[in-house]
Amino acid sequence: MKFNTGLVLSGGGSRGFAHLGVIEALNEYGIFPDVISGTSAGSLAGALYADGYSPREIFGIMNTKSSLDYFRPTMTRGGLMKISGVIKILQNNLRAKSFEELKIPLFVTATDINNGKAVYFSSGPLIDALVASSSIPVLFRPTIINNIQYVDGGVLDNLPIKPIEDLCSFKIGSFVNPAGTEERNTSVMHIAMRTFVLSMSKEADEKSERFDILVAPKELCNYGILDPEKAEEMFTIGYNATVKKLGEAGISRSSHP
Repeated sequence: MKFNTGLVLSGGGSRGFAHLGVIEALNEYGIFPDVISGTSAGSLAGALYADGYSPREIFGIMNTKSSLDYFRPTMTRGGLMKISGVIKILQNNLRAKSFEELKIPLFVTATDINNGKAVYFSSGPLIDALVASSSIPVLFRPTIINNIQYVDGGVLDNLPIKPIEDLCSFKIGSFVNPAGTEERNTSVMHIAMRTFVLSMSKEADEKSERFDILVAPKELCNYGILDPEKAEEMFTIGYNATVKKLGEAGISRSSHP
């Protein structure tokens, strides 16, 4: 094994604020990941953490209160909105411009829609890979890297343990995309988002046995994936769920794997 502790962070849009609570709790218990794998929102949180920011510092960077600070409506072909706000946040705050400059090794998952496969970026330019990983289909235009079109990594791998599974001895997952139930809604945007959430929600059950600890708070289904207004609540949910899981695993603040 190359690393001791690996951390896997799922996609989930605004629910990704819960990841920061998860990492905060892990750090308080003396658990610091040696390698990180993330999809979409998980890749953004993972990249900023791997760049040396604390969970609370990342919260301050990403907590803009309005989804319009991340995305703006557009009439261009290939997507309903522009992801320019996310790009600006990354450009203004990421000190590392490439994977190689990060303090912690990072794998970023994106979906290659030309060849129909998940791709795990771990070298080269960082922001392009992060934007590709976060480009929710229909909502955003695909990101083009080396003439290949990429969309959100969650389409094919929303809990990307694969790239680090054989690299570390202790594996922790944070899954923030439970489906829950919803009332009938006829908006095209809402139906597209609901379909995307449902396609990703099964991963926690399918992969749970491959983790030593998997944090997957069910109550996050009450929060929208494009609704950052309740970021603090989601952070707290992730934190509390992690403390509970660590307790169930017999891990105290003075002992860790």
